[in-house]
Order: sequence, then structure tokens, then C-alpha cells
Amino acid sequence: MSVFAAAGAGLLCAGRLCAVRAVLPCLWRGKYFSSGNEPAENNPVTPMLRHLMYKIKSTGPITVAEYMKEVLTNPAKGYYVNRDMLGEKGDFITSPEISQIFGELLGIWFISEWIATGKNAAFQLVELGPGRGTLLGDILRVFSQLASVLKNCDISIHLVEVSQKLSEIQALTLTEEKVLLERNAGSPVYMKGVTKSGIPISWYRDLQDVPKEYSFYLAHEFFDVLPVHKFQKTPHGWREVLIDIDPQVSDKLRFVLAPCATPAEAFIQELSQRISLTGGAALIADYGHDGTKTDTFRGFCGHRLHDVLIAPGTADLTADVDFSYLRRTSQGKVASLGPIKQQTFLRNMGIDVRLKVLLDKSDEPSLRQQLLQGYDMLMNPTKMGERFNFFALIPHQRLHGRNHQMNACQSKPSPSPVAGFGELAWR
Repeated sequence: MSVFAAAGAGLLCAGRLCAVRAVLPCLWRGKYFSSGNEPAENNPVTPMLRHLMYKIKSTGPITVAEYMKEVLTNPAKGYYVNRDMLGEKGDFITSPEISQIFGELLGIWFISEWIATGKNAAFQLVELGPGRGTLLGDILRVFSQLASVLKNCDISIHLVEVSQKLSEIQALTLTEEKVLLERNAGSPVYMKGVTKSGIPISWYRDLQDVPKEYSFYLAHEFFDVLPVHKFQKTPHGWREVLIDIDPQVSDKLRFVLAPCATPAEAFIQELSQRISLTGGAALIADYGHDGTKTDTFRGFCGHRLHDVLIAPGTADLTADVDFSYLRRTSQGKVASLGPIKQQTFLRNMGIDVRLKVLLDKSDEPSLRQQLLQGYDMLMNPTKMGERFNFFALIPHQRLHGRNHQMNACQSKPSPSPVAGFGELAWR
């Protein structure tokens, strides 16, 4: 088989990526504003709400980032920790759950970048927030199909996942059940195993625990659920939006404005530093914009919009990614490409060609209909086609055809545009 070459990759919306907690003054005189007009009877007192009210009574109003972190990833009561929120029975559906073609094309992207940067003898594939493992499963199937291309490369899989429930689902999806998993709850690597195709796979709760080796990173709908800090412009300058207990309504939360400025730090610098030091690339796919929107903090429950302060712990919380902020916080350590619309990226990666191949191989009407419906959901501008964006972080030398890790056994790469951000060429 001939190999291919590529040819022409915060402030989250109204907030910043994971940050240090603000130190609040003892006297609280913040400005109050409501999250909505939900009546008290529609605000059930969940275990998470009781936990948050106790926390706020003890230490004062909390940042939106701290609220999101507690609601989504609290070890005992967090939304992500003990449930499967994906698919038709969950609160949202992601692109990998819609069509296998999505993951196949991302698998092609990683192999394309590996070839373009000199066919390193080994690479780690690191996925941040792998969901059910569906996307990674499709990528690994491509790796198996192109085993002749990857035969001299030592590949390992590293998953960053805080949810015990989802990590168990990922293990069932990606590994043979007959192969026992190694488990160590107190270790940074809390679970280890081998994929169905024989590739070592490990689970971590924090990106910083993943070995700093030559890696390709994948973040699909990951940054939009990282805790964000929310700010509002006032006559006295920017003030952070915080969450407090509503004194007028029992068991209800409200937004308030901080009386003075509070600090917030960035998250993506870890990825940038890793890529600049060890090579590789990061591919980010998410809802987002390039600095053109303001407040997009929202909740989803049962595939419907949900008031973010109502029944915390029962709904997913998200905010659109500001890709211009990701670009700025990389601090010039790496080059960035995009954002470009999902429709454009997938078309550049050859989704139309892949769809035709699958349709030609299928004689079953229901399967053909499923393929066409999945294609429409991914590509239609009114559905996911223009709502999702792709963004990449790559070493500066990648754009100049140089590889600082090249050794005598590696072939010299030639400068080539990055797949997906221009049309994919085959040779």
C-alpha cells in the first residue's frame, strides 16, 4: 500500500481555563444577579446542592471554575464520576457516536503527522477525556489496517480520565475481557492493560502524570468542559462572576459579582511545553470560536438546555472554547493551526472518498441510510458541520521540515502542510 503525505491544525468563552482559586475578602459585598426565572419547586435539592451550600457557607462565594469542578468531577457526587452521560440515553451525543468515519479520519491524521515528522521509532497517543472509548477504537482500527506502515513503530496508549464509570466502559471497549487489567487506585497510573490489537494502554487522572515522551495528543470535546472563570465588564473594570447562596430563596444558588479583581491561570501551557520539548502534535476538536463570542456557559440534561444553577450534579456543564485564547496561552512555544470548521477539516481529510467506499461495500439499505445520516450530521452546516472546529498545536520546526529528535535510523522529512488544514494528497 502506498503511503500518503499531507497537503494543505483561556479565556474560554467568558472565562479562562483551569485556574488557581481566587482569594476572597472576608467582607462580602458583591453585586447580585439571577441565573434565570426557575421557580423554587423546579430546583430539587440534590446531594451536590447540599454539598455546595455547605461549602459556600463555610468559605464564601465560589468561582464558576470551582463550581464546575465540583459539579462535574467531585469524587463522591460529580456528574462525570459515576455515570455514563453519552449517547441517546445520556445528555449529549458526540461525533464518534454518530459515525465511524470521524474516528477513521483522525487516525489517518495522526499517521500522516507521524510520517511527515520523520517516522519516529515510538510514539504515545494521549487522549484527554476519551468518553466511551469509541473514538479511540476507530483510530486503533485504522492503525491495525495500516500495520504495514506502522510496523517499526512502538505505540502506546495513554488515557486521561477522571471518571471511574467511564474508565470501566473504555476498558470494555478497547481491551479483551479475558485480559486482566492491572488496578492501583493510589497510583498515578490507576489502571493498565492491553488493547485488542496488542498495544499497551494506561489510565491517568492528570495529564501531568503521563510520561513526557514524543506524543500525539487528542482532545475531542475536552476543553469545553474544563472549569472556566467568568467575568463581566463594570464601570470599575472587569469583575469575576461568582456563585453564592440566594438569601431570598431557600436552597437556591445565584450569580454575584466580586467586589474586586481576582486571578486566573491557564491550562494549555502544559501541552505546549510537552510538544515543544519532545515533539508530536495536539489535535483539538470542540465547540468554539476565535474570540468572537462572549458568555456561552450553559448546561445540558437529556439533550436539552438546562439552567446551570438548578439541580447541580444532574446536568453537564460546558462553555465554548475561545481558540484565540488557546493560541495566546501557548506563548509562542508551538505553532498553531486553525480553528477551521469541522466540515472543512473532514472534507480535506477525505470524508467523501471514505463514505463512497463504505457505501459501495454495503448492500444493506439500513446500513447505507445510517452512513448517510451520520455523514449529514457531521457535515451539515446547520448541525455539526459549522458548530465544531478543529485546532492543532505543532512544533515550529514541523512547518520547516525539521525534526529535533531525528536520529540516523529515521528518514528525513520534507516540509509538507498539515493534513486537514489543507486538502489531503495521496502518493
